[in-house]
Amino acid sequence: MESKMKAGIIGCGNISAIYLENLKKSAVVEVAACADVVLERAESRAAEYGIANVYTVADLLADPSIELVINLTIPGSHADIDIAALEAGKHVYAEKPLAVSLADGKRILEVAESKGLRVGSAPDTFLGSGVQTAKAAIESGMIGKPVAAVAFMMSGGPEGWHPDPEFFYAPGGGPMFDMGPYYLTALAELLGPMHRISSSAGAPVQTRTIGSGPKAGTQIPVLTPTHLAGTIDFKQGAIATVITSFDIKGGADLPWLEIYGTEGTLILPDPNFFDGDVKLRRSGSSEAETLAPVFECGRNERGLGVNDMVKSIREGRNHRAGGELAYHVLEAMHAFQASSLKGEHVVLESTLS
Repeated sequence: MESKMKAGIIGCGNISAIYLENLKKSAVVEVAACADVVLERAESRAAEYGIANVYTVADLLADPSIELVINLTIPGSHADIDIAALEAGKHVYAEKPLAVSLADGKRILEVAESKGLRVGSAPDTFLGSGVQTAKAAIESGMIGKPVAAVAFMMSGGPEGWHPDPEFFYAPGGGPMFDMGPYYLTALAELLGPMHRISSSAGAPVQTRTIGSGPKAGTQIPVLTPTHLAGTIDFKQGAIATVITSFDIKGGADLPWLEIYGTEGTLILPDPNFFDGDVKLRRSGSSEAETLAPVFECGRNERGLGVNDMVKSIREGRNHRAGGELAYHVLEAMHAFQASSLKGEHVVLESTLS
């Protein structure tokens, strides 16, 4: 049996707990070190999950035994940490989005290619049974030819529950950059590469108030769109309608994700999670049947993409939650804002192989 690849986590905030919990069970990855700009956070996570080494970021990058960096920092730090890890000769897997700017996203991929290293990126939820069951249904012809889709992420914003929500309202945040990757990645997995986008975007509420934790009552300036609505034309012909919003205080009764075909409709679970029922309503029927999942998985399997990347390195194949897909989604998210500003369709330059 091959030894596990040693990984170091940079960024020990909220999301790190589920990665550490899941990767403890990994057959191919050992989290051997953690680091954070606030050393106490790294020390706390190390004590909680039995991690051997607590480092500064620089020391973790300098450790030759660490082959993979798992980057769980805030979006504005993703590119700098990814590039520093790659320059240090390490593979990197980061939380979404790949980067804040397109230039930084391209730079990450260029450095990785020049170094012969891998770049992985969340979300990896599309690897779960929810999206994969839907994909199998489409590929087997259950709904005929896909012609349309809808995706709705409607919420009142994270400031009511998150202890440090400022980054959600900074550039690189907002509902599109925070939650959009789950929906757009799922749509790309099911319908193929995106071609062009048309949208409107706005920020109707200019300040937010933190509702919990030690910062409760603090005002946050809104520096990024909080409501984006638009359409995506896919290269294979389908058209999707998408809304992502942090301005829906009263909730909504819209579906998370539906795919419409010439012979039926697929109703998908929340793409922020890995599992959930996929339902099929066939043409001419008013009743939906629940499809058997193609495999069983848990609700929150974050880290699945990390495991797949390490396995793919050893098997000499492409990993699925990779940089090409993450950059394509990043360009699409930027296009939602650019289309609104320009008042025209935005054609994407990137695609999927």
